[in-house]
Formats: sequence, structure tokens, C-alpha cells
Amino acid sequence: MDRIEKLQHFLLQNPTDSFLQHALALEYIKLQQDEKALALFESIITQDENYIGTYYHLAKLLLRLNFAQKAINTFEKGMVIAKTLKDNHAYNELQAALEDAQDE
Repeated sequence: MDRIEKLQHFLLQNPTDSFLQHALALEYIKLQQDEKALALFESIITQDENYIGTYYHLAKLLLRLNFAQKAINTFEKGMVIAKTLKDNHAYNELQAALEDAQDE
């Protein structure tokens, strides 16, 4: 059983697990299945807006798909959540990625 099959199996047992959804989305990105990854990332943000790691990856994916403004909004929302959670590491990563995106 490959990683995607394993993650899908685990998600059958716990379909709202943000960690599992995030891991599966990252696997889809590796396979360039961007639409599947996008749907999972957006689902995570909807069900668990405090799952901070998703904002970075979602925004990067949006940039690659040429949705620059939506990506910038996602970075900014992630920064607000990171600040609320007092997660300075995530905040700094999101801020640096946002600045890079705005420079392009």
C-alpha cells in the first residue's frame, strides 16, 4: 500500500483529521494533482482554521495556480491566526513568503 492509499485508509477512520488531510494534500502536490490538494487544503481551513501549517502550503499552491491575490489573502489570514496562536515561527514563515510573493 502506497502513502496515498495509507492516508486515505486512515481518513476513512477519521475523516476530519486535519493532519491526515494535510499529509494527503502534500502527497497530491508531489504528484502534481493540484486540484485534489487544493480541495483538501481548503477543507482543512474551513473545518479547522487554527491548523496553521496549511496556510503556507495553500498560499504557495494558489501562487503556482496563478491566483496571486487569493494567495496573498491566504498568507495574511494565516499571519493573523499565527499571531492569535502566538506561533511566531509560523508567523515569520508566512510573512517571508508573503513578501516574496509581493516582490514577484
